[in-house]
Amino acid sequence: MDRAQLPLNALRAFEAAARHLNFTRAAIELCVSQGAVSHQVAQLERRLGTRLFHRLPRGLALTDEGHALVPVVADAFDRVAATLDQYTDGRFREALKVGVVGTFATGWLLPRLDAFARLH
Repeated sequence: MDRAQLPLNALRAFEAAARHLNFTRAAIELCVSQGAVSHQVAQLERRLGTRLFHRLPRGLALTDEGHALVPVVADAFDRVAATLDQYTDGRFREALKVGVVGTFATGWLLPRLDAFARLH
């Protein structure tokens, strides 16, 4: 599948509906209509050729296919969000993790961290 063709809105609607097991609550979270969520999920189901939800009188239940897809989609959105959170002031920031002996950390490293942070 071409990345330019990824149905991101449909995947977002599916993920929200799967968490809430309700199109209306998913719509409220996404600031769209219930019909828009239902339409996006139906579009995704057509594209995949399988049902992702059982439509019940009072809500939704995930099908086996929906259960298989939801953790993958949720993880992907979580990873994108975590990466976007690393941007500060328009620049990408990564956390630096350093493992050192305690005496070295307190005697040499910690006193120099503020100066390092200011410079970099």
